[in-house]
Amino acid sequence: MTALLPAFDLALAAWLDFSWMERAVEHATGWLGLVIIFVYSFLIAFALPGVSEVVLAAPLNLGLDYAGRMTVIILVSATGKALGSVFAFHIGQEAKDSGIVMRWLRRSPVDIVAWSEKQTMNIARKWGYGGLAIALCVPFFPDTLSIYAFSILEEDYLKFAGATFVGSAGRLLVTLAFFHGAATLL
Repeated sequence: MTALLPAFDLALAAWLDFSWMERAVEHATGWLGLVIIFVYSFLIAFALPGVSEVVLAAPLNLGLDYAGRMTVIILVSATGKALGSVFAFHIGQEAKDSGIVMRWLRRSPVDIVAWSEKQTMNIARKWGYGGLAIALCVPFFPDTLSIYAFSILEEDYLKFAGATFVGSAGRLLVTLAFFHGAATLL
């Protein structure tokens, strides 16, 4: 029995290692590649660790020029992330109503809820859903916590989906601009 435990641990670790998903995105091509980008973007909004910018590396061969390919990738990714964010929003609404979850989070060694509520409240008070969209435009910053924190405090699914769509698309555009600018400097 104990000989099976290390094999089980390795299998579990491999299953929880989502780097295979990033590799799938990096090698995604054709119309199936768009499905992979959509699913990856949906999952990264509420479950996967990592950053969403990896979708820009997908070598989609759709017969489009560079600008067309990037436009399609950005639209598909932002749509997937917006829908995944709505799912996270729903989970946040349920968690807000569940005293058990909130009590457990408040008792954690680092008071994640208090910190994220404070930051999110500051953003929400100052800029509302536009603030969420702006916060999501920051490249290479895991935005799952922001999505969940905002979802606990807000209640409008449609505005939330719109803000995450705009923020996700903005994030990819900022990333492209950064790399394009860096490439022209070299």
